[in-house]
Amino acid sequence: MRILVGWNDASHSDLLQMYLGVNEREVHITGDAEEFAELIQQDGWDLVLFSISFPDHEQAFENFTKLREIQPDVSVVGACRPDEIYRLASFLTQGMRAYLIQDPNGDFMFLLNAVVEGVQRQLEAERERQIAEKLRREIDSVRQLQESIIPTEISCPEGFGVVARYESSQIRVFGGNPVTMAGGDYYDGFTLPDGTVVVLVGDASGHGMKACMSIMTMHTIIRMMRGDQFRDPGQFVTHVNDLLSQQKLVNGEGGFITMMYGLLTPETGEFLWASAGHPSPLCHILDSGEIEEIGGPDSAGIPIGIMSGFEFQTQRFEIPVGSRLMIYTDGVVEAFPPDGETHEEFGLAGVRKSLRESAAAPLSEALDKLFADSEAFTKGEGRHDDTSVLLVQRDRQL
Repeated sequence: MRILVGWNDASHSDLLQMYLGVNEREVHITGDAEEFAELIQQDGWDLVLFSISFPDHEQAFENFTKLREIQPDVSVVGACRPDEIYRLASFLTQGMRAYLIQDPNGDFMFLLNAVVEGVQRQLEAERERQIAEKLRREIDSVRQLQESIIPTEISCPEGFGVVARYESSQIRVFGGNPVTMAGGDYYDGFTLPDGTVVVLVGDASGHGMKACMSIMTMHTIIRMMRGDQFRDPGQFVTHVNDLLSQQKLVNGEGGFITMMYGLLTPETGEFLWASAGHPSPLCHILDSGEIEEIGGPDSAGIPIGIMSGFEFQTQRFEIPVGSRLMIYTDGVVEAFPPDGETHEEFGLAGVRKSLRESAAAPLSEALDKLFADSEAFTKGEGRHDDTSVLLVQRDRQL
């Protein structure tokens, strides 16, 4: 830390040097007004300490305002006699960080180190806040880029309805303010020329920038492959896995992506799908309230990016008339409140309860309720994992 001192009492120089020149600080003390005026224009000072009567009050304030103009990031500490306290107001309102009262006995010298250390901690805290704010803006830009690739609406053929929603995770910081993170969830849906509906949901491991960029990489690859050449979901997921297994961005530091990819044939309600380590879809029969996982644990496969050459299997399921199919990431089930002796999650029990309670509601309202119920379970703390849910409804009447 480099400290410049402008002082009008030469007898204090040795004491100032002794008290300030600790902890590897570099201290330059001058009693020459002209030299001080030149030195404050030089770069490299972390802190400037001066008497507000050095060489006189008017010149001291002029030097101060010049310093604030050319080097606004330099911390400034003023010193004054007890009868000069009223003069501090003009300095403090213009950015002086701290001040010392020069008592006649010179006891203020004992406070020098504490004042400088306090200013130094304040400066470090401000720099950390500036860096954190810059990182927050960068993360927010990446998050917005990620959300821009997620469709707001998914078209579907007559007799079916499709709605989907994504929410980033939130963390609580000092003061209880929520911070929305860049995330690793992803969903997409589109209709092929023959009317076949394609849906997929992905979830990159971890949180933040790496997870977000992994999903962006997968999205780019999938968009390049979009077409009729991968009518078999198992082959499609196998090919995506082979490509992403070569990407260090995805599998570096043990990273991976889970994904569920499916094709819906509207005429028959047949749903062909393949899973790469993803939670099994849920089928909700609206009239009976029955909700079952389809596929079972043997259909999950391994996550994408772990190893190439793995062959994923295509599963078949006919979506019953008057039912809803839910494809989701684990953020919705892993929501938990902040207190409690045991770690209790919203879980599949909470999902089933919410779906049954909204069975008579429109599909979009059922989706909203599911997110609201999961959020409420956290008692306002927010989900700590990204959450994506895609609901497909086969109407009772075609």
